[in-house]
Amino acid sequence: MSVHYKIPQHLAKNATAIVDCHLEFNHYLQNGPSLFFSSFDSRSFCNEEWPQIQKCFEHFKHKKIFIHVGIGGSSLGPEMLIDALGNNGDEHDCRFLFINNIDPDMLFKQLASLKLKQNVRDCLFYIVSKSGGTAETLATLLIIMQELEHAGIKASDFKDYFVFSTDPQKSELLELAQNYHIQCLSIPTPLGGRYSVLSSVGLFPALFAGIDCHELLAGAREFKNNFSPKSPVYSLGNHIFCELQTRQVDQTVFIPYSSKLKNFSAWFVQLWAESLGKKFDLQNKIVHQGLTPIPAYGATDQHSQMQLFVEGPRNKFFIFLNILKSQHDFKLQYNGELKTAKKLHGHNLSQLLQAEFLGTVKVFETDQRPYATIELEKLDAKAMGELILFFETLTVYVGHLLKVDPFNQPGVEAAKIYTYEFLSQLK
Repeated sequence: MSVHYKIPQHLAKNATAIVDCHLEFNHYLQNGPSLFFSSFDSRSFCNEEWPQIQKCFEHFKHKKIFIHVGIGGSSLGPEMLIDALGNNGDEHDCRFLFINNIDPDMLFKQLASLKLKQNVRDCLFYIVSKSGGTAETLATLLIIMQELEHAGIKASDFKDYFVFSTDPQKSELLELAQNYHIQCLSIPTPLGGRYSVLSSVGLFPALFAGIDCHELLAGAREFKNNFSPKSPVYSLGNHIFCELQTRQVDQTVFIPYSSKLKNFSAWFVQLWAESLGKKFDLQNKIVHQGLTPIPAYGATDQHSQMQLFVEGPRNKFFIFLNILKSQHDFKLQYNGELKTAKKLHGHNLSQLLQAEFLGTVKVFETDQRPYATIELEKLDAKAMGELILFFETLTVYVGHLLKVDPFNQPGVEAAKIYTYEFLSQLK
């Protein structure tokens, strides 16, 4: 495995026994309502969905500007992948733009940056909505269609500028795609948005970013095939649950020591919050359950949130994510008299980042604040595939311990109903 998991010794005494729960939980993973644990490795994916994704990419791979339109899980996963593993900005690389909100001022700025009248032939708009009825995504789609017509593109040619990713059976986008002959990629019906990054949602844009999707899927597949009672999912999940029960820990801070993984924090926040934050448990009893996720990243947040983390309320569990080998590095050279600069002389920038990571973890260990560390030998597609499935599985396991449904989102659905009620009053 390219990912290593470490849990401090002082937490070991709090771990609950795993014993026989693996058989029950593993059965739930393989046969549960989401199928996130096996959908990327299923016969239908290998024989139908993945070939369809590759074929669609071959058709559009000449496009130089990829505009991803989605919200929540329809955007956070792909954004995380592109930031972590995407190409390095060569002039021949595909440019990415993520439209993930309906703020009119931001949308105006984003569309203006495309300069559609000059660049429209280079643009591909990827519209992602599982239901096909996401209000924010449909509103953006309607605006983009108008902008394309203003740029001289006929509706009959929309098929050359759009690809949809949606449910293959019950999506509102299917009729629109049929009317305009737009290609549709499938999001398997059981797969919820926040668990969908290893489907067409994330894999199609990943191909345009030059990401090795075979390695990405291989990492996830390796984690799946090696899943056992010894998996760190159980030890970490049990630690988090035990801290929640015995110390009233109700917040989870996620801290990758990498700017490339800053959006991994954002992806984790949605996964953790939407899956575990529930009013009712599985017996329909009111529990108001959940662990509020807090995104952070090092070393930046050592000069922002760290004071609170180190000396504030002891209600947080910390997950540190560290990369041992950087892809690039800088030698620090200084021959002057500044004391701090002299301490830096002769070291690499990556060594400074590692020292700051180790120093921060030492503070948490000394103060016996609950934490765990995850280390990657290097940030590559295989490690990312393993990390994605690890955190999805960890989330579902903690939901299992909390006795809540980690796949539904009734609070979000209620807000959608109120949205349309208020919208009808604003005409």
